[in-house]
Amino acid sequence: MTMQSPRARGERVSYVGLQRAIRYLGRYRRVAVIAYTSLFLSILAQLIVPQLVEATIDTIARGVTQPDAETWLMASAIGIVGFAVMRGVFAFSQAYNAERVSQGVAFDLRNELFAKIQRLSFSYHDQAQTGQLMIRATDDVEKVRIFIGQGLMMALQAFVFLFGTLIVLWLTNATLTLVVLPTLPIAMILFFTFGAVSQPLFMRVQQKLSALNTILQENLAGIKVVKAFVREASEQARFARAADELMHQQLVISRVFSFLFPFIFLIANLGQAAVLYFGGQQILAGTLTIGEWQKFSLYLVFVFFPLGQLGFIVAQMSQASASAARIFEILDTRSEVSNKPNAITLPPIRGHVKFENVTFRYFGSDRPVLSRVSFEALPGQTIALLGATGSGKTTIINLIPRFYDVTEGRVLIDGYDVREVTLESLRSQIGVVLQDATLFSGTIRDNIAFGRPDATLDEVIAAARAADAHEFITSFPNGYDTLVGERGQTLSGGQKQRIAIARALLLNPRILILDDSTSSVDYATERRIQHALDRLMKGRTSFVIAQRISTVQNADQILVLDKGEIVARGTHAELLEESELYAEIYYSQLTDDARMTDDRRPKTDTSSSVIGHPSSVFGEVR
Repeated sequence: MTMQSPRARGERVSYVGLQRAIRYLGRYRRVAVIAYTSLFLSILAQLIVPQLVEATIDTIARGVTQPDAETWLMASAIGIVGFAVMRGVFAFSQAYNAERVSQGVAFDLRNELFAKIQRLSFSYHDQAQTGQLMIRATDDVEKVRIFIGQGLMMALQAFVFLFGTLIVLWLTNATLTLVVLPTLPIAMILFFTFGAVSQPLFMRVQQKLSALNTILQENLAGIKVVKAFVREASEQARFARAADELMHQQLVISRVFSFLFPFIFLIANLGQAAVLYFGGQQILAGTLTIGEWQKFSLYLVFVFFPLGQLGFIVAQMSQASASAARIFEILDTRSEVSNKPNAITLPPIRGHVKFENVTFRYFGSDRPVLSRVSFEALPGQTIALLGATGSGKTTIINLIPRFYDVTEGRVLIDGYDVREVTLESLRSQIGVVLQDATLFSGTIRDNIAFGRPDATLDEVIAAARAADAHEFITSFPNGYDTLVGERGQTLSGGQKQRIAIARALLLNPRILILDDSTSSVDYATERRIQHALDRLMKGRTSFVIAQRISTVQNADQILVLDKGEIVARGTHAELLEESELYAEIYYSQLTDDARMTDDRRPKTDTSSSVIGHPSSVFGEVR
């Protein structure tokens, strides 16, 4: 489940991922054909030029008259310029269209990655690091794009130049060509050896870069905590260590390629020296003309030029291969929660929820979070969940919209097993307000209408009024068009929570889940929201996790959980009579409330919670 590279798992790193990425070119077949056709025509124009040079030199060397020589020179110059212009036009077409193709492939990969990340189950995101995912969707995709747009073209150009030139050289002078050939296998061996060595090195660079990005992302998200605890220096040191590890890994790669390039150029120089020696002997023997020699020398550049490019090709291909493996590792991840092949659309529900002997374990854990939990919520009932941290409250509400799948047992809604219906039809009928209200960059109206983008302004306002948010929203100069900032940082905790409540209510869900949704508001606002929720929960099946019993004492059923089991259940009155544990919690809260009133302190959730009181046997809840 955790994101490990193939190399980290001890597997042999291959180029399979890169081959899969290259196959995306098929989606842009027409543009790719233009790019590669332009490449071939550009190479052809370049290969013709040495032929013109040979003909001109040999014509002049044969002693033609001056007018004829001048004509040949003029014609050759015009021909060379013409082919140079032709090569320039086709080179532009090749580079531009290759860039179009590579940008298209990057667009597809990023969108597929984002879509996949959206579909992956909560269990995956519980273990994945945000920084890792961000790097794979940005830097890794960019490295694949650069190879497809540049490296792949460079590699194809190198091989076409190499083999096209060798054919011409063989037809021109087979003996001299045989002198050059022994250098090629040596270059190829270097090519594949350095490719095998460098690929895992680039994989480790991406891992170090991901670790660095994770530290940066976490620090920016928690900058208030860092400053509040005066941890700037330690965070700087942590970032510096990650940056140092990244720099060290990049220097290792630099040393490898600093060793590669001199070898490539040494091979090229050895080949040129051999051709110079044996070609000079043929000129002296009269079996090679000056024009042929000049043509051979020019073509020889086309042989050794690709060898000089090998280092760049190896670098880009190794980087792209490592990045492609990381990209497809996510794309190939199987989501633990997904629609079954025969899943049906859940019809409009009444809100009858039933847990049948539900046991749940998180991925990779043997300890059950819930153990044989059974209860039933009839349509329109309010079910309150109380318990300590780790008691299973949040797990229960996560199983209803199928954020996780049960390990054993069944969760039924109107008689349908939630695993047998499509996720879209299930979750669209459930409203959720989490303890940590998450808002998105945009306007307040956009955030309230997040689940229903087509909602009218009147509908948005009605939901905001019900959540007691209309008054503070209209106090802003731009009202519902006020920008909330990143993660809603421009709003207070209570304001964010009320917007989140309005967002859920706008869906008009048959099932409403409130995960301690009043924990971020003051006592007076809590009462206003609670009165609104009491009205709005009528007719809906509601599941409420609350810190204070006073907010849920009118619930139709209260479930008290401890260590994944229901230890008490019933109405408020029944539990006061039958559950010593519940009674102790309730009266301890009354004592807290009285003490706070005497001290004239504000009644906040943290100072008067079920779990915050020292005498509570639950300790701290959530």
